[in-house]
Amino acid sequence: MESGITDPVQLLTADGRRIEHPDYAIEVTPEELRGLYRDMVLARRIDAEGVTLQRQGELALWPSLLGQEAAQVGSARALLDTDHVFPSYRDHGVALCRDVDPLKLLAMFRGVSNGGWDPIDHGFHLYTLVIGSQALHATGYAMGVAKDEAETAVIAYFGDGATSQGDVSEAFNFAAVYDAPVVFLCQNNQWAISEPTDKQSRVPIYQRAAGFGFPGVRVDGNDVLACLAVTRAALARARRGEGPTLVEAFTYRMGAHTTSDDPTRYRDAAELAEWAAKDPIARLKTHLLADGLADEDFFEAVDQECEERALRLREQVRSMPGPATEAIFEHIYADGHALVDEERAGFVHYEASFAERGGH
Repeated sequence: MESGITDPVQLLTADGRRIEHPDYAIEVTPEELRGLYRDMVLARRIDAEGVTLQRQGELALWPSLLGQEAAQVGSARALLDTDHVFPSYRDHGVALCRDVDPLKLLAMFRGVSNGGWDPIDHGFHLYTLVIGSQALHATGYAMGVAKDEAETAVIAYFGDGATSQGDVSEAFNFAAVYDAPVVFLCQNNQWAISEPTDKQSRVPIYQRAAGFGFPGVRVDGNDVLACLAVTRAALARARRGEGPTLVEAFTYRMGAHTTSDDPTRYRDAAELAEWAAKDPIARLKTHLLADGLADEDFFEAVDQECEERALRLREQVRSMPGPATEAIFEHIYADGHALVDEERAGFVHYEASFAERGGH
């Protein structure tokens, strides 16, 4: 490694061997390991369906998580039901682990809802397309949790590119000064759209935490067990009132930034092949097989379950009705607002005028 950069925390090597780490011991049952595998396969299959539906014109856009399944599932399974998640727009695996209906994720990218799920019911707040803003939202929420003396932790997900946004630095500072019970989880997939990480930061991202006065740790983002262990420790630290932690999950975005992006224009095939060999799902499958914790019948059953769920999702998306046009005026203010009422009435009158003119 480069001078001053520690090896990322790893509990499962690229070839599927289980190893120990002095600071992050973890015990997982065979059932839990199989559950992590299923979660990752489901996340990948739903994600692939999102890409396909967008290519078929059923969605306006889709941001793929391909390659980041371990970072999302491992960290999400470290959460308690009472914890709260502030995601970015790519965290579909986290959403699934928080029992958000994937149809509601796709509905948002189809343009028929602005979210569609209740953040309180799932402890999972709405996606944001504003890069980095959720870090401030999470910090503010965590400061409120601390004032309420609740045994709750908050986690904010964002990418490496978001660390160049002022909102993230402000969130780091507020969280540090107020000892907010928040974990900042940066999925460093090494490409902020078309900009590599070395054009985003002169130092590894996890080292930025030291400048704000709280710990930072880099974890192998393709190792679901390491992501689980490190995030669990960071969340426990937050609940104890010891303040924030920055976790950098060092991973790789194997797909495009979104379906409007062409990654072949800015990265080479050799880099992609190198990271494909570190595939997080294949890594856990190798471990399960080598240790006799699962057999081919299990893997086939998981594949079949995920395929059937994706096919149902496809039909649900295609048959999804569009919202009433005036629905855009709903949920702007909690108790209504005179100006919104006036704008709604004006819109309804304008829309009715087309019918009066015979629809032309």
